[in-house]
Amino acid sequence: MRTELREAAVTAVAVALGGVLLGVLWWWLAPRIPLVGDVTGDSWVVYLKDTEGEQAVGVDGTFALLAPVFGAVSALAVFLVRRRGGVPLVVALGVGGLLGSLLAWRLGVWLGPSPDVIARAREVGKGVTFDAPLELNAKGALLAWPFAALAVHLGLTALFGPRDPEPDSGPHAHPPADPYLLQPPDDGFPKA
Repeated sequence: MRTELREAAVTAVAVALGGVLLGVLWWWLAPRIPLVGDVTGDSWVVYLKDTEGEQAVGVDGTFALLAPVFGAVSALAVFLVRRRGGVPLVVALGVGGLLGSLLAWRLGVWLGPSPDVIARAREVGKGVTFDAPLELNAKGALLAWPFAALAVHLGLTALFGPRDPEPDSGPHAHPPADPYLLQPPDDGFPKA
């Protein structure tokens, strides 16, 4: 059991570290949301340049499409390394996927534009377009990696995993504990 727990901990950490690559890819591939700054009286106002743009949905969608791919790849890697599986390994795969998603989300936000949009608007000037900070509004996308990893691992284990030995078949393979169950019931009629 101790060996299984150690392997599970290593698996969780290794899978979670894949979140670095997911975070970089999300930051690189996610569409940019254009903002524009304007001065109203004494204060700055920031608004969307394209009010009907779908970039914000595209940011969430990019994460939601990349994360299951990372889940499938991590499940395949874990299955190939340790084919016989086990409960600790599967739990580690799910926990590692969730930690990887969280790491990717925070890294993408950190790599993206500054979250202080007023300061950024002042820096670029009135009427100049700049990028909004990278945000993940659909927090459910964080579960895409662990769910995909668990589903793919389950499928791989069902299709290619080791099988349990078949039980012995036949009438005397597993005799009942009560020997009277082997005799026919007495119906009260004399036997011929």
